[in-house]
Amino acid sequence: MDLVKGFVENAKKSPNRPAIFFMGNEITYGELDAASNALAHKLRSMGIEAGKHVGLLLFNTPNNPIAYFAVVKLGGTIVPMNFLFKPYELSYLFDHSDIEVLIYEPQLEELVKATLQESKNQPKLLRSDEFQSIIASESKAPVLVEREPDDVASILYTSGTTGRPKGAMLTHKNLTSNVEAVIEGVKATPDDVFTLVLPLFHSFGITVGMLSPLTLGAKVALLPRFMPDSLLQTIEAAGGTIFMGVPSMFAVLADVPDPKKYDLSSWKFCISGGAPLPIPVMEAFESKYGVLIYEGDGPTECSPVTAVNPIGGKRKPGSIGLPVKYVEMKIADDEGNFLPPETIGEIVVKGPNVMKGYYKDPEATKAAFFGEYFRTGDVGKVDEEGYFYILDRKKDVIIVDGLNVYPCEIEELLYAHPAIKEATIIGVPHRLHGEIPRAYIVLNEGQSLTQRELIDYLRPKLAQFKLPRQVVFVEELPKTATGKIAKHVLREQVRKEARS
Repeated sequence: MDLVKGFVENAKKSPNRPAIFFMGNEITYGELDAASNALAHKLRSMGIEAGKHVGLLLFNTPNNPIAYFAVVKLGGTIVPMNFLFKPYELSYLFDHSDIEVLIYEPQLEELVKATLQESKNQPKLLRSDEFQSIIASESKAPVLVEREPDDVASILYTSGTTGRPKGAMLTHKNLTSNVEAVIEGVKATPDDVFTLVLPLFHSFGITVGMLSPLTLGAKVALLPRFMPDSLLQTIEAAGGTIFMGVPSMFAVLADVPDPKKYDLSSWKFCISGGAPLPIPVMEAFESKYGVLIYEGDGPTECSPVTAVNPIGGKRKPGSIGLPVKYVEMKIADDEGNFLPPETIGEIVVKGPNVMKGYYKDPEATKAAFFGEYFRTGDVGKVDEEGYFYILDRKKDVIIVDGLNVYPCEIEELLYAHPAIKEATIIGVPHRLHGEIPRAYIVLNEGQSLTQRELIDYLRPKLAQFKLPRQVVFVEELPKTATGKIAKHVLREQVRKEARS
């Protein structure tokens, strides 16, 4: 079972079939296959072989799938990294993931240099602007190292409640089973065009937007960043049929003044994931475009798709839908006992898509499971028809534009500030971003600090999306009987604010 076999077969069978549409140009399956073979030969000369780890710090361009497939063809393990991170955040990934080669964009040269200064690990470097000369000079001879189903194909880092990210080890079996489930779940055909603007360091973008269509023989219309007019132009130019987005994108698209100036007749439907989709956003988008949004869900640890509302079938707004192929979902109590329909508990997942475990973290792996069932940390319920609903989160996580922000990572930095006595972070609702972080700060006696000074202190160490958008200075924070900060009291205050 190998993650790239479907793609390689498509390249052999239909080498002239378009695989990627990017900035008005098309790349065929044959060209993409040859380019990834050439890069695989280059990486092999740099010491990459089965089981070796390669970091990808790449934008949404054709170089991303070229690099991804090159590493997998060698039997290597891909470690996608968020290019929005700062050196403080990236250096941990460099060290923990044991990457031996880093492939990165030339525009990120300063970020990489600064990260290497903070990192103990010093991987070999390969810039993406070298790809063209590599493709021109290296052999295009096929490369395909056989791997076992349980061999790790990718390590995707997801922030943890202890403040440092955890690396979810996704195997060939995990990803290939989930790709098959996605293809069947969205009823995709080789004639479909997947419009992909989700970042290719995010599991939703990788599995649904890249691996699924290229396994199927479909086309990917790839965009480097989300800008509503560019997106609509691309759907028109490439004949986009399926668009994957996070709720904030649909909110922005719903505000586009005149989308009818574009020919969007090819557009069949949308898939929303990464965060709960507010029903008013769904209604505003659908009334403007006449295109339905089908909500789904799944954590990185599940490759990631676990459920989706059935395409063309019964759709329940507010629900994440039915489990996809191979996936079993239940509602469990705190002891791991399964609960009946309409009873609130934790959503747990079992299936071949569920990760092998967290890299170099057996304790966190053990804590993440009830037996064979992965604990998602989502509080929810299932109705009598088997549709699942997410009602809240057990894990202390804020979701900004579909990206996870863990408060403890920010809090750890806040407590290092000499003026701060106590600090806590919660998420507050935001129409465009889903949620934004809000900081509550208690200062040491005699100290002063402004919101701007606080943000400037955090900015060099945290990605922009993690920075608190609101700072509230208070005399004291609410506490539980055991002296812990009572975040639930602060969240209730936010709910009251929203109602008033």
